[in-house]
Amino acid sequence: MRKMLTLEHLEEEFAAGTIDTVLACMVDMQGRLMGKRFHADYFINNAYDETHSCNYLLATDLEMATVEGYKSTGWKAGYGDYVMKPDLSTLRRVPWLEGTALVLCDVLDHHDYQPIAHSPRAILRKQIERFVDLGIQPMMATELEFFLFDQSYAEACQAGYRGMPLASNYNEDYHIFQTTKEEVVIRAMRNGVYGAGIPVECSKGEASAGQAEINIKYDKALTTADHHSIVKNACKEIAWGHGKAVTFMAKWDNNSAGSSSHVHQSMWSLEGQPLFLDESREHGMSQMMCHYLAGLLAHADDVTCFLAPYVNSYKRFCEGTFAPTKAIWSLDNRTAGFRLCGANTKAIRIECRIGGADLNPYLALAGQLAAGMAGIEQQLELETEFVGNAYGGQDIREVPNTLREATEKLDQSTMLREAFGSDVIDHYVHAARWEQRQYDKQVTDWEVARGFERA
Repeated sequence: MRKMLTLEHLEEEFAAGTIDTVLACMVDMQGRLMGKRFHADYFINNAYDETHSCNYLLATDLEMATVEGYKSTGWKAGYGDYVMKPDLSTLRRVPWLEGTALVLCDVLDHHDYQPIAHSPRAILRKQIERFVDLGIQPMMATELEFFLFDQSYAEACQAGYRGMPLASNYNEDYHIFQTTKEEVVIRAMRNGVYGAGIPVECSKGEASAGQAEINIKYDKALTTADHHSIVKNACKEIAWGHGKAVTFMAKWDNNSAGSSSHVHQSMWSLEGQPLFLDESREHGMSQMMCHYLAGLLAHADDVTCFLAPYVNSYKRFCEGTFAPTKAIWSLDNRTAGFRLCGANTKAIRIECRIGGADLNPYLALAGQLAAGMAGIEQQLELETEFVGNAYGGQDIREVPNTLREATEKLDQSTMLREAFGSDVIDHYVHAARWEQRQYDKQVTDWEVARGFERA
């Protein structure tokens, strides 16, 4: 794996003619990279310290529409600037783009240079700091599933996103021959992110035709979220460079499996000792782990909006598809919303299986940490583990099944308002309600086909 760049290394590579462009990127509400392409000479001598962006970048939807009603910005306030402060510890090469480096930026107020509270990176930083203040280091990982298509984004758009040819034509879960057919693209993804200093573990076929998964090594929570955002962008750019397209929609097709982003999580001491492990207790689950998991369960409804942020996200929650419908915990059980992995080992951890591939990793991880911290602070008792097929479980906690329901749970969450701040929660509640209203106004193909003649 290639090492990260320092500013001095960047200067050397610019002088050698190997890097001439620097992408300075912030992360928007949807988890996408937004920013500017700097000539390397200007970045090295000026923009390495700060640059600026319009503050509408944290107040738009997927279509980049300027949504009215945000307290933080709007037409009335003139859509001013944010400061984008490069975090030089994230400076890296981008091997799939010629002569290019990338750096992630924190978003600061233009006047007092304080972090913008509702910026995704600031939200996650705040929750991490709560743990670090107690001598605890959150370690997390996200899995990324997506579908690969044998056509470009432009071709898919021109076809109205109909009849899109997948990269394979049958379930390719763990299937070596099927994934060999896609290897020219997937290998480029693995090697590309590896060359960008991101420790990729593996890729594999997933449980539907054309579906793949890429896994990045467990790391500190902020690093994991950074890696997630860069990898997601890399997969799109690398696919585009091969004339292909990928989608991270949670559910792109009625007859295909959904795409998830499972979140693995455990707590370690600042000295590197596993705080979730206690070999004297059942399954090796420490008291801290039990409290943490109890918090995840108690506040599962509160944080669902950060795991499933769009109307489409909830189409993924279907029985018998490996996507959970019940927010319960179970030992190594993929039908449960929360799976205990690595029992009785140093790798003991909780896998939250609720999140879809469309989530914003900073918000998703922050929500998990806030819920887990509530469990620790309140010393919540962990309920008995579920045994069996959770899809058939009766009278057990369910995952909210619509964005509308999850938005109301988010709005009503005292825990998240205390952890994130009420203004931050109001900001994302407003975004979710806007998303719901946009959907509610649309006439879908399903409605027309169902009712055109019969209604």
